[in-house]
Amino acid sequence: MFTYAPAPESTAIVDLKPSYGLFVDGKFTDGSGAFKTINPATEEVLAEVALADEADVDRAVAAARKAFKKWSKMKGSERGKYLFRIARIIQERSRELAVLESLDNGKPIRESRDVDVPLVAAHFFYYAGWADKLSYAGFGPNPQPLGVAGQVIPWNFPLLMLAWKIAPALATGNTVVLKPAETTPLTALLFAEICQQADLPPGVVNIVTGAGATGAAIVNHPGVDKVAFTGSTEVGRLIARSVAGTRKKVTLELGGKAANIVFEDAALDQAVEGIVNGIFFNQGHVCCAGSRLLVQESVADQVLEALKRRMATLRVGDPLDKNTDIGAINSAEQLARITALAEIGSAEAERWSPPCELPSKGFWFAPTIFTGVTQAHRIAQEEVFGPVLSVLTFRTPAEAVEKANNTPYGLSAGIWTEKGSRILSMADKLRAGVVWANTFNKFDPTSPFGGYKESGYGREGGRHGLEGYLDV
Repeated sequence: MFTYAPAPESTAIVDLKPSYGLFVDGKFTDGSGAFKTINPATEEVLAEVALADEADVDRAVAAARKAFKKWSKMKGSERGKYLFRIARIIQERSRELAVLESLDNGKPIRESRDVDVPLVAAHFFYYAGWADKLSYAGFGPNPQPLGVAGQVIPWNFPLLMLAWKIAPALATGNTVVLKPAETTPLTALLFAEICQQADLPPGVVNIVTGAGATGAAIVNHPGVDKVAFTGSTEVGRLIARSVAGTRKKVTLELGGKAANIVFEDAALDQAVEGIVNGIFFNQGHVCCAGSRLLVQESVADQVLEALKRRMATLRVGDPLDKNTDIGAINSAEQLARITALAEIGSAEAERWSPPCELPSKGFWFAPTIFTGVTQAHRIAQEEVFGPVLSVLTFRTPAEAVEKANNTPYGLSAGIWTEKGSRILSMADKLRAGVVWANTFNKFDPTSPFGGYKESGYGREGGRHGLEGYLDV
């Protein structure tokens, strides 16, 4: 096996400030308090960040409401120019954004650099193109914006989820009050600087930082016309209850427990790479992660042998090292949840991890698989949101469909087979918002994304992503 010399990315490109304020009405301002954000790989404090209370949210919503009057009346072609400008600045500052994302989140730099940031720019480019073509989007001849969009995003893809939310909102003429996750606020605040650099009119984008109470203040604010949330199903339920009976439009993208289905005729080496990408990408901190592997019984031993061999080559460690495959778990709280569910799984099924020396500081969890899993096991039903894979077997396509759909979630699924007819037949039967064929975790701004059942409702991305921000 090859050995890899350390190849760390320099942090010199990032100008980390000791403290960050709220971004309201085009300016950085103080909040009602402060909290610290840390590097999950080292547990070192990165910065102190302002904490927004209800009064701060009031100010942000008022600024967004004021800006909406002009922004919504602006020609779509002019709004599009601002989005194009933001997209180009993101590209110009891509290395800075990628390094800051890995510092604050814990994900490997090659994922931030090669996946997250390019997709962020692509979303702004894509929706910039829609800004002057809304009458051709299929939502009526003269679709109108809703008003102020309150957006709450998670910590697993901080910058990418920001782009998923803000780009369509601005393209359709809405203004925004966005709250990043408490553990990953820094790239959202750097995006606020990009808004200033792009000369975006004050109040069009407002970013308020804080914990759950700040998010609740946004969701429940009477001046918010649209709520967009990505996060846990538990919080999604609370949001759905709180906005029920109001005029607010809502989209929810929640948890998942995706089935990654491998048939005996699949290209197995390719499938193994897809399995690894499906569950170990971003430390498994992915709503649509392929956390349930369903393998046809006749090739199960062969697939497992190849999977274990491939897992033994995964490199766990410093997120800023360009050789790293699996970075740090985002927080101590999330590590505790993963550890607790893995211990439950150990009592239910057979646990295996490759030999793996974990760093002494920071939050780390070795890539893990469970075999001998049944559908009744908690490890196969509950979302772990970490680098943990449950392996089940099946004999027939009908059994695969039954097991794949035996979950309260319905966000994504994967199918590995050489037969196109089987792909189409399976995809038609799987109750999942996104079905990948002979690949996994592939995203494109032109393609809609969203789920069924407890994975939420509404779509983000593509033409469909415009609908949630239009009065249709």
